[in-house]
Amino acid sequence: MKRIVTGILAHVDAGKTTLSESMLYLSGNIRKPGRVDHGDAFLDYNELEKSRGITIYLKQAIMNWKDCEFTLVDTPGHVDFSTEMERTLPILDYAILLINGMDGVQAHTQTIWKLLQHYHIPAFIFVNKMDAAYADVQTLMDNIKEKLSGNCVDFTHKNEEFYENIALCEESLLENYMETGDISTENIAESISKRFIFPCFFGSALKMEGIEELLEGMRTYTMEKQYPQEFGAKIYKISHDEQGNQLTHMKITGGILKSKTKLKEDEKVDQIRLYSGNKYEMLQEIEAGRICAIKGLKSFLPGDGIGIEEHFQQPVLMSYMNYRIVPPVGYDQHLLLKQMNQLAKEDPQLHVTYTKQTDEIRVALMGEIQIDVLRKQISDRYGVEVAFDKGSVIYKETITEPIEGVGHFEPLRHYAEVHVLLEPLPRGSGLQFATDCPQDQLSGQFQRLILTHLEEIEHPGVLGGFPITDIKITLIGGKSHNKHTEGGDFRQATYRAVRQGLKKTTSILLEPYYEFQLDIPNEYISKAIFDIETMHGTFEIKDATDTNSIICGKAPVSMMQDYQQKVTAYTKGKGKLICSLKDYEPCENQEEILAQIGYDSETDLEHPTGSIFCSQGAGYYVPWNEVKKHMHVKYCWKPEEPKAIIQKQKNYQPGIDMDTELEKIFVQTYGTSKKRYTPAMEKKEIITEPKISIIKKPQCILVDGYNVIHAWPELEELAMQNLDAARTKLINAMCNYQGYKNCLLILVFDAYKVQEGVGSMNQYHNIYVVYTRKAQTADMYIERATHKMANEYQVSVVTSDAMEQLIVIGQGAGRMSSRELKLELERIEKLEMSSYEHTQKKYRTYLLEDVKKYMDEESSED
Repeated sequence: MKRIVTGILAHVDAGKTTLSESMLYLSGNIRKPGRVDHGDAFLDYNELEKSRGITIYLKQAIMNWKDCEFTLVDTPGHVDFSTEMERTLPILDYAILLINGMDGVQAHTQTIWKLLQHYHIPAFIFVNKMDAAYADVQTLMDNIKEKLSGNCVDFTHKNEEFYENIALCEESLLENYMETGDISTENIAESISKRFIFPCFFGSALKMEGIEELLEGMRTYTMEKQYPQEFGAKIYKISHDEQGNQLTHMKITGGILKSKTKLKEDEKVDQIRLYSGNKYEMLQEIEAGRICAIKGLKSFLPGDGIGIEEHFQQPVLMSYMNYRIVPPVGYDQHLLLKQMNQLAKEDPQLHVTYTKQTDEIRVALMGEIQIDVLRKQISDRYGVEVAFDKGSVIYKETITEPIEGVGHFEPLRHYAEVHVLLEPLPRGSGLQFATDCPQDQLSGQFQRLILTHLEEIEHPGVLGGFPITDIKITLIGGKSHNKHTEGGDFRQATYRAVRQGLKKTTSILLEPYYEFQLDIPNEYISKAIFDIETMHGTFEIKDATDTNSIICGKAPVSMMQDYQQKVTAYTKGKGKLICSLKDYEPCENQEEILAQIGYDSETDLEHPTGSIFCSQGAGYYVPWNEVKKHMHVKYCWKPEEPKAIIQKQKNYQPGIDMDTELEKIFVQTYGTSKKRYTPAMEKKEIITEPKISIIKKPQCILVDGYNVIHAWPELEELAMQNLDAARTKLINAMCNYQGYKNCLLILVFDAYKVQEGVGSMNQYHNIYVVYTRKAQTADMYIERATHKMANEYQVSVVTSDAMEQLIVIGQGAGRMSSRELKLELERIEKLEMSSYEHTQKKYRTYLLEDVKKYMDEESSED
């Protein structure tokens, strides 16, 4: 029997629990489907869930459908419990992403989709509530393709168009279809498992329409994983049963786990429980591919790996608000701290912290509903009624330039020195750890120990003591002593090395941003726009009718935290605001925030920035800025020369094609990019032609103007004095470049830096110069132009924006960085014109006259 672990993921109110009930009922695993509003759902048996009508905790059910056993994991849909949902992702074989057909793809749906990409989980999509939806299937499919992936395919009709859509999702499928006119079920299943195809089904969970088709689709197109013989397990949850016994929930990922097995020196498996709903059966052993709850373990935590499994990667979703717990008068604060640490063992994302100076306990939470649930949890379990303060935003810190940090710890009879390289990473990368230290300088045992110390704590920054993020920390050097070095010495040296590096480099403060959608009556648009701009937000009016408008954008959480109440007040209850955490971005008022906090890294005794050295049998403290004079290992890292940086920009290595490398990254993340073939191609033409002859398309180069200006030092310096002069100089340079390349060249500028800001497209000598509309960035324009022109042109995009490069690769375009353009222009200009003309074909080239139609289409669509 094929065994598959799958989880249902959805935005709140999409009908997730109803879908679970329908699947369990149709598969014969429950006698009657329950309902959330009736309080009798099979998986929402917790009293808090019944009273609130939402899923709060992870639970599982086992169901059989023909020759398949599905372990169905039910996850919370409310944004406040997103971290609970994320915890289950590493154990899933497949996901079922549920979309409300009445609303389409929501912001939280896109967040879930990004998580599925991050954890590389193949997904089936079920569009629910089609009995009440206004939109038809095609409209919803267009919405899904636009906001999730172009490789989402409607699996409800297996006709010729279906196989054509499948073939366009992956190159090997296209070749197979061209040769045989068919695609096998096995090949489709394999492509789904590799995230090249995302099957879509439509129906109504409440009326049990389309559920059998979904179950049959999962039976047909899923593949059971092959697991190793060696034992391994991933722990994803800690809970307690009604008797108070701790249960450790895990997925077995290798070998077999037997009852009474010792997993640690003093911890063994007392019971193996296989849960379905709130009932379970006892097993003597359990094999790989199944999930279970173990009684008898005490010290394991969610995210731990056992046996061959390593610890999970850091979670993507984090709480962005911090709240102080206020106990009743006279209640023992240290007892409360102990109780909160017990709860944090079940939910590590609570991030319980205690400050000695103020005698405060603080926790990180996602929102008001989670606060209410935690308050009730504390009351039920410990019999104490606590309160929470208003809460404050959790800021983060990052660095802007690489630096080497040094930590030394050498009190009497102790010794350790650590050198780490801190490098800034793109936003949203979190912390990454690596080692690049010679074994003959520091043994592998100590290197692994140092990596453990790097990963074991949340490192505070030096600006406000906030957690650091978006930094790669690499161990590059160190030293131990044969007699005096102990494990704890490297812990001290490692922490101090990170802190010293942070003090030496430039740090910036990051704050969380909301992505919002504001639906309000038209008479309040001006008020809303004024508020958004006052909150340092950006926006775009996405949709407008005779009565209402939808404004989408982003703004700092600190500014928008209580805006829902204001919207309700000034719209008299007619306005609706939906917010979800977008990401962290540089803080608008960094100096003001830091002044309010008053943090001093030099007086933070728990996180010292200096090091301890030894002289004449006694240890002494050396401040961070004097460590260089005392350290025992020379600096291991040297900043690269500017020429070397250009040569080695981003992932570039001599001899490696950057387009190929970016294509690999895109395929790993989003699947193979679509190859654009004419839809009217007849099948007999595909079958009779053994190969498709490649027709060389005319070349089109799209240039992101301001990106180039800021990447070329001479233009950036000129722009600081006169932006118009910098633009003119670049325009003339591009005219020369077009003359050399004989191509269609379009230079795009953001219109918001031009006085009129209304958008225009003009021919200047032999190139086109485009100024986008006021609400449109150059990135947006280039993405859309690339998509439209890729059928008829060989498109290349000039930009150094890494995200933009990744997107245009997905559209089938090539890319060139702004610096590479400068180097190529310099190289071409050095050639003698006679030599250049000798190498060119003698024909005359004109700008293609039909290019204007693309520009006109852009203007009309905007």
